[in-house]
Amino acid sequence: MTDPPAASSTAALSTPPSRIAAWVHACRIPTLSAAIVPVLVGTVLAWRHEHFEPVTAFATLVGAVAIQIGTNLANDLYDFRKGADSPARIGPPRVLPRGWLTPDDVRTGMVVAFGLATSAGAYLVAVAGWPILVVGLGSIAAGVLYTAGPFALAYMGLGDVFVFLFFGVVAVLGTYYAQARLLDPEAWIAAIPVGTLATAILVVNNLRDIDTDRAAGKLTLAARVGRRATRVEFATLLAAAFIVPIALWAQGLRSAWVLLPLGATSLAARTLQTVFEREDGPGLNRALIDTAQLHMLFGLLFAAGLAFG
Repeated sequence: MTDPPAASSTAALSTPPSRIAAWVHACRIPTLSAAIVPVLVGTVLAWRHEHFEPVTAFATLVGAVAIQIGTNLANDLYDFRKGADSPARIGPPRVLPRGWLTPDDVRTGMVVAFGLATSAGAYLVAVAGWPILVVGLGSIAAGVLYTAGPFALAYMGLGDVFVFLFFGVVAVLGTYYAQARLLDPEAWIAAIPVGTLATAILVVNNLRDIDTDRAAGKLTLAARVGRRATRVEFATLLAAAFIVPIALWAQGLRSAWVLLPLGATSLAARTLQTVFEREDGPGLNRALIDTAQLHMLFGLLFAAGLAFG
């Protein structure tokens, strides 16, 4: 999805890593919370509504993580081919420009990851029916087309929309449906903060890369609208996430337990300040780390609030 937050220091990766370390870096392990959190939230709702199926939940988690890894590898491969990734990029280094892996390596890894996702999806289709097939195929297609082809989503400024849809709405509702065989209005609501915070990770990434993306012809939404509007978008996404638990409590739909995500307010405020005050790469790399941590912390607290509230 985006660069690995934990690898914020280019200097730390200046020497060639081992092959295993190169694969870990390429898979962007620290970003996988974007796949884990929606499955967690959807599963907690299924449990609360007495639809919990542990094997189905595990298969969903495997599929979601595999799709994100496949997407990360596809992004590396096609961004490299299109010149969007180079050793001069501001963010953490990528494996292909550095020569840590070959394009054939990354392509094979992508196929394996999507193959694993397909295997998990086959089980989910068997137990939950054709809607899961649509979700799975759509997710894999979006993962590849995010950077591949002449009309790549990221290059057309549509990345933000698709991250919200697939890491928020589709992931949470798909997880819930696979276990409950139906959709509940609460699952739609719960998908909003999950999706907005996942999108916020991408927004920081694209804010940092505005200049290099423009030079490479990668016209992300940030590259199209500029820094000021991108910062406003980031603030709006964070605000939307925190409004949801407050609204659930204020409307009497959940107890005060659902306000647990407010415990992440200080992290959100610090991240927001960094995004609005810093323009340099290191500063925004720090904001990227904080946003990924915010997504995970908020997701854990939100899931706990839904479980007990």
